[in-house]
Amino acid sequence: MKNRIKKVTPEAPAPTYLIHDLTVVSPNRNRKDIQSLKSAVESAELIHYPNRTLLYDLYHDVTTMDGHLQGIIKKRIDSVLNKKLKFYDKSGKEVEEISKLMRTKGRELIKLIMNSVLWGISGVEFKIGKTMCFEEIPRKHIKPEKGIITKSQYGITAENGFTIDDMPFVWVIGDKKDLGLLLACSMYAIYKRGNFGDWAQYVEIFGQPVRILEYDAYDTKTKQELKTMLDQSGNSLAMMIPKQASFQMLDGKASNGDGKLQSSFKDACNAEMSIAILGNTETTSSSNSSGYAQSKEHGEQQDEITASDLIMVENYLNSDKFFSILKSYGYDVEGGEFGYELELNLARLKLRLEIDMMVSTKVPVGDDYWYDTYGIPKPANYAELKKQQQEQAKFLKKAKDIKKDPDTEDEEEPDEDEEKEPVKDNLIDVSKPKLLDKFFTKLADFFAPARQ
Repeated sequence: MKNRIKKVTPEAPAPTYLIHDLTVVSPNRNRKDIQSLKSAVESAELIHYPNRTLLYDLYHDVTTMDGHLQGIIKKRIDSVLNKKLKFYDKSGKEVEEISKLMRTKGRELIKLIMNSVLWGISGVEFKIGKTMCFEEIPRKHIKPEKGIITKSQYGITAENGFTIDDMPFVWVIGDKKDLGLLLACSMYAIYKRGNFGDWAQYVEIFGQPVRILEYDAYDTKTKQELKTMLDQSGNSLAMMIPKQASFQMLDGKASNGDGKLQSSFKDACNAEMSIAILGNTETTSSSNSSGYAQSKEHGEQQDEITASDLIMVENYLNSDKFFSILKSYGYDVEGGEFGYELELNLARLKLRLEIDMMVSTKVPVGDDYWYDTYGIPKPANYAELKKQQQEQAKFLKKAKDIKKDPDTEDEEEPDEDEEKEPVKDNLIDVSKPKLLDKFFTKLADFFAPARQ
């Protein structure tokens, strides 16, 4: 029998991605000091051949090793991630499918947008497929000043890389001249790291008693015995000096006996980084002079920064670049927009409501203003309910006018000072109509047409 040869249909070549062509290098973990920061900034700010590799290695080192810096960065990013993001079509109705997409996969994308504020830029490459999927482009390979992405992190020309504008599925976020907020924090992070080293050395030296033994310079046997005793009695600091020598230990305890010098320096560095990232200090830690009013003021300052971040994220998500990417995945975003559902501050709304109520008595205020300002959902049958409300208002006004009719008002009671006329007899005087008589007369007039 002849061997049957199966015909194998050639598969379509797998799409190639930019990230697969990059030569990724692990971050440099060498010792960082102020001179390292200065050299990195100079390299990033070169006019003709700028390179951010050294700077981003330093950023990576300080952000992963400094706990306070990590915390305030996470706090600023989480302030945006925890807000509800929705997508509305051109009619203003929420598209649940796209909103759900942004709550899941879009969460990492929003995080990268926020990181562009800290690092200066962020890069994303979207993968071709039925569902939205992307990978972060290493920042050290992005050269925003030249508009290119190089294969090597030290590349400087487009010959060794790719042009950003020629790649529709590559999205670089951020300003090409911005080096990020981490530039302002790096110096304090480096100083604080050195301070902790000095503090640890201070604790090691002065954190336990110092043992000082004196011996006769000519008595070598005693010296040897003392040395043996010190070696066997623990690892605390010990000194052996001849009696003939003069010894004085200046430990600095007069000015820094409890280590507050290092502690205050650490707090100062943390405060500067908090101001750079959050715009305040009291929402992260408290100072000796802090109080409710000061904390409230700092909280309002951070709210303003969060509001600015929300606007920035909305602008990026509503850009033509991101809409074209969503369209490539089959989502209908024509005429729609992303928007955050802002949380209402009840304390502020209470004050604003008092002002709005006063203003509404002077000038007419549209109904849409009340719905938008106070987050009240507008009913679907708004026109019908509005008509019923107007008819009810007319009815109440008419009833109020009837009540004010002078024919239905009570007769004026005589003044107490006037003399009361003596009662002639107990017979009822029907010559003068009373209020009840008027009421029954009007009631009879109302039902009179019914008998006809």
